[in-house]
Amino acid sequence: MAARSPARRRARRTGLRHGLSDLGARVWVAVPAAAYAIAIIAAGDWIFAVGVLVLCLVCMHELFRMYAALHPVRLAGFLCLLGLTAAAYFGGEHHVLLTTVACFPVVFGLGLLLPERRDVTLTDGMAVTLLGTFWIGLALAHAVLLRELPHGGAIVLAVLVGTFVGDTAAYLGGRFFGTRPLAPRISPSKTVEGLVFGFFGATFGVWAAGTYSDWFGGWEALALGAIVGVAAPLGDLFESKVKRDAGFKDAGRMFGAHGGALDRLDAAFFSLVAGYYAWLWLM
Repeated sequence: MAARSPARRRARRTGLRHGLSDLGARVWVAVPAAAYAIAIIAAGDWIFAVGVLVLCLVCMHELFRMYAALHPVRLAGFLCLLGLTAAAYFGGEHHVLLTTVACFPVVFGLGLLLPERRDVTLTDGMAVTLLGTFWIGLALAHAVLLRELPHGGAIVLAVLVGTFVGDTAAYLGGRFFGTRPLAPRISPSKTVEGLVFGFFGATFGVWAAGTYSDWFGGWEALALGAIVGVAAPLGDLFESKVKRDAGFKDAGRMFGAHGGALDRLDAAFFSLVAGYYAWLWLM
């Protein structure tokens, strides 16, 4: 037992160095993404809507690439994203709902124009297309709706800060303290300890982002942070399951070894939707 102790210590030090190195790379990759997010949030108006749309188009492309074998109706998916963006920016919740309903005939109609294939059915392609439309598109629409609310820019930023801090805390907590697997069949590296660290990290991140203002703080910031802390890891697990079923480790290569746009925004897709309804409740 004593002979193994130095080996364990060396392994722990090696793991610590690798963990800190990977964390540094994650932060470095996040710098341009954070700059982009701050720029479009600060600009607001149509610039924010278009800026988020561009990111979501990339995410949709990555999803369709992973499930290319099912032949998604690509044009319909991209048009639905455009329609949901316009509905959220020029209209409101009812217009987003109407556009969501309209996506079904659009996907079906354009799907009928595709050549028939023996290996997959049109239903397979429509299913993947609608998955992307509702998963990515509705998150996009809610981000735009949230930005248009009173103090919406600051709340979008607070939600994203909470999501990023929570993700980082979950990574560190799981790396150094994780022992209990959270969902081994979906993502073997995630742990219960990481989930707990992530929850408190997200809560703290949103609270810290609200300390600069006199209209947002205290229990409201903690409540919003807690909601983000619950929604963000669900979004992360959701995307992990989608990738695992498709047989992919990363959705894309936009951020090099740290994956694609979908890998970076998976948690935000859930937290922004939850943040919108939470802010409606808290206003």
